[in-house]
Amino acid sequence: MTTLKSRLRDDLTAAMKARDELRSATLRMALTAVTNEEVAGKSARELSDDEVQKVLAREAKKRREASEAFADAGRGEQAEREQAEHDVLADYLPKQLTDAELDALVAEAVAEAKAGGAEGPKAMGAVMKIVNPKVAGRAEGGRVATAVKKHLAG
Repeated sequence: MTTLKSRLRDDLTAAMKARDELRSATLRMALTAVTNEEVAGKSARELSDDEVQKVLAREAKKRREASEAFADAGRGEQAEREQAEHDVLADYLPKQLTDAELDALVAEAVAEAKAGGAEGPKAMGAVMKIVNPKVAGRAEGGRVATAVKKHLAG
């Protein structure tokens, strides 16, 4: 079993013993998502820590988007619950890049792409290929794409 998955299970056990309903429900949901990912496809397999982290990032994104949707609909209680679940999942994800850190990585990637001959808005794909491995789960794809567009336009 991967270390991240075993950490999730250990934390679930601790949350259940502490009778922390929010944390135990969130960790159960996360472990279910990991298990579903493991059995998806033609054959079952054990996920690596990176793959478990991607599943957790996807679940955290769902919670954040649901929280925003509930808040926009005037359903504050559900929005708070979704945000709290997001916060629990965020403990298991790498620290997110600040806007300044992301801008620095994108500027570096744009310069590298320009050195390779890619210019203007058509260089988007080349820049994304360079910057995505450097970001690796520390920033959402939409944020990265927006920063790249901004740098290529300006």
